[in-house]
Amino acid sequence: MMKIGIFGGTFDPVHSEHVALASAAIDALSLDRLFVVPTFLSPHKQGRRVASAEHRLAMCRLAFSQEKEEVCDYEIEAGGTSYSYLTCRHFRALYPDAEIYFVMGTDMLDFFPHWKEPQDILSHVRLAVGARAEELTALEGRQSAFSERFGCGFSVVPFVGAPVSSTKIRAIAALGGDVSALTGEKVAAYLEAEGVYRDDMLCRALALEKPSRREHSIRVAVMALSRAESLGIPEEKALLAAGMHDVAKNLLPDSLYLAGFVPPDCPPPVLHQFSGAYVAEHAFGVTDEDVLNAIRYHTSGRPHMSELEKLVFLADMLEEGRSYPGVEECRQLFYRDIDACLALCLERQLAYLRECGGTVYPLTEQTYQWIKEERI
Repeated sequence: MMKIGIFGGTFDPVHSEHVALASAAIDALSLDRLFVVPTFLSPHKQGRRVASAEHRLAMCRLAFSQEKEEVCDYEIEAGGTSYSYLTCRHFRALYPDAEIYFVMGTDMLDFFPHWKEPQDILSHVRLAVGARAEELTALEGRQSAFSERFGCGFSVVPFVGAPVSSTKIRAIAALGGDVSALTGEKVAAYLEAEGVYRDDMLCRALALEKPSRREHSIRVAVMALSRAESLGIPEEKALLAAGMHDVAKNLLPDSLYLAGFVPPDCPPPVLHQFSGAYVAEHAFGVTDEDVLNAIRYHTSGRPHMSELEKLVFLADMLEEGRSYPGVEECRQLFYRDIDACLALCLERQLAYLRECGGTVYPLTEQTYQWIKEERI
């Protein structure tokens, strides 16, 4: 009996984890062919700007090059919202006698009960869930609950891969960084040549920063985008605020970018947040007041911070390049409870400043008192 697999996704962009899972599925399930099916419009990604179908299809064709892999444009040609149950029906009609597997990652298994017509999907295919070594035990324990709900189990595809996020790749590529370690050389070259995610304005802004500061800004953007969706913050807005938060950090006082800027009375380490907001507005035309405030208060904080302001403040403090006692605890809290994380980070920041004899900016103290009261 012929065995085929369907591997669907937005692939925005395709990356090394997708490629590793596809290869593992072919081997583990003894597939004769694996169809990679990019969506036209994902029902789970609506509200976020996605790279064009043409770009995503082209990148998939570069990434999936094994003999048994075939990139299929069925959902793109169909147009509209791409529903997996219709795709599964399509392949069942094409291969009525085949054993068909629908390949997905463990993250998608969590959402599967909420997909449109999940039972219909299972009437045509068997799920094949890819899991890295550390996920296997937990995944096997979910078999009984899945079987009880849907009347069937799922196959497990063990594979070796490192967690890679499409969101991270988009953030790095938007700011002109190198993504080849995450996507492979061919896809990275395509992204650069076509400028698929590149934001020219942000790249110009980052050109004002020293190389080490620019790398920091990219890491801040990556961390901010990793949490933005869960906070209801549009990706483009989080990227703009995080990418520009240090735009004035390396500017000299007599820079033309700062012409007309009147420095407020504040400690020197805080000044660049105010000058940064000025440059973002007057040199780069940023008009969104929430974005400007996220830049303006990313070092000090302020009472009544918006979710975006909290996000940029914490991403700046906790990005993966930071190394100090307690940072990992704060990073974990960042993904669970952003207000608790803000309170803890401010508490530790104030304690550190007092311990080392640094200047405590009143606005930071006020922010700490505000967030404590908010959490009572």
